[in-house]
Amino acid sequence: MIEEGLHPQIIIKGFRYACNLAKQRIRELAQDVGAKSPEERRKMLERCAATSLNSKLVSTHNEFFAKIVVEAVTTLDDDLDLNLIGIKKETGGSLLDSFLVDGVAFKKTFSYAGFEQQPKRFENPGILLLNVELELKSEKENAEIRIENPDDYQKFVDAEWNIIYTKLDNCVKTGAKIVLSRLAIGDLATQYFADRGIFCAGRVADDDMRRVSRATGASIQTTCNKLDKSVLGTCGKFEERQIGSARYNFFTGCPSAKTATILLRGGGEQFIDEAERSLHDSIMVVRRAVKHSTVVGGGGAIEMEVSKFLHEHSRTIAGKMQMIVNVFAKALEVIPRQLADNGGLDSTDVLNQLRKAHYAPGSAGCWMGVNLSDQSKPIGDSFLNFVWEPALVRLNAFEAATEATCMILSVDETIKNPKKDHTLPNHPSKMGGMGGMGGMPMGGMGMGAPM
Repeated sequence: MIEEGLHPQIIIKGFRYACNLAKQRIRELAQDVGAKSPEERRKMLERCAATSLNSKLVSTHNEFFAKIVVEAVTTLDDDLDLNLIGIKKETGGSLLDSFLVDGVAFKKTFSYAGFEQQPKRFENPGILLLNVELELKSEKENAEIRIENPDDYQKFVDAEWNIIYTKLDNCVKTGAKIVLSRLAIGDLATQYFADRGIFCAGRVADDDMRRVSRATGASIQTTCNKLDKSVLGTCGKFEERQIGSARYNFFTGCPSAKTATILLRGGGEQFIDEAERSLHDSIMVVRRAVKHSTVVGGGGAIEMEVSKFLHEHSRTIAGKMQMIVNVFAKALEVIPRQLADNGGLDSTDVLNQLRKAHYAPGSAGCWMGVNLSDQSKPIGDSFLNFVWEPALVRLNAFEAATEATCMILSVDETIKNPKKDHTLPNHPSKMGGMGGMGGMPMGGMGMGAPM
């Protein structure tokens, strides 16, 4: 259209007009599934999750993982904070060995001698979270002392021991049965806690620490002074269990905030990484469906229906805008075309069948989209096949694509910086009559160079 002399600003205006019409049509077609019973709503969410997993490596187990994803998202509070869903990966076993933990779980941290003597199971324990290093060596760093009497050195050594023991005593006096710290908990502290029936873990990852804090209600302390029971959190049950080749700490029955952890199993590390990315996509779709309960048919169905609507609407418009709206409508067909190509189908034949179904009288064909599950029937009713996606996703996609196009069209001109010619004016390649020099620099003649 630009080559034919149409001004870019007119095209931009037409595209934005067509985008608004398309978004209005999507809102009219969207189906609200939020008012259904809890059982029907859960099935709807599982179908949305399974749809997003159909094109992933875990598609063979999409129903299994769809239930896990829906369970994880629905356990969250109303704010649906994704930081409260943790995904842990442990190689070994099969994908079907993956499971959901209704709480916080993380791999056992580095431990010192005495850890084996600590209890590994508690009911309703007090939980103390620290950002303090409980090691003797930390008291000796960045210090310089000057003594006149060698006996004074022992006083400084005793003072260091008194400091670490004071910290440990303050932790024990709170009544906590579990002590977690972002920093290291040394062998002295580990044995000290073990003798008193307290579980401890140092070098806990920051994201795990925050999830434990929010789930249990414990506040992270940066000092061991003036500790009391008000800073402690609790959970219904704590235990350490063997998962594959590693041990994991589980905090379940947390009262303060609902959180969940998906523990992924699988044969290879790369495969588990891909499964994690797939689950993240599915979690985002389910979360969006929970927040915005309107859905539309996928598989290119909504794009074909909007394309049909814009084609029909363009006949009521006069002038250049008619052509621009038609071009916008034609561009939407790239979605079902690409889906058909990716599925190994004849995209031209599939598009012709979709056009026939959507332009048929009545509204029965408004949800007809590409059907990749049955090669004998390349098109099918996406809504009946439960190929759904949140309406908000389509609205955002139309808006983002239109804005990106308008931004490119609004660029008046691009200026290209030509490459500079760094060749010297007297370079032999620029000079004539040099004969056998062969383009060689003047100072580069060796023994074999022709004279």
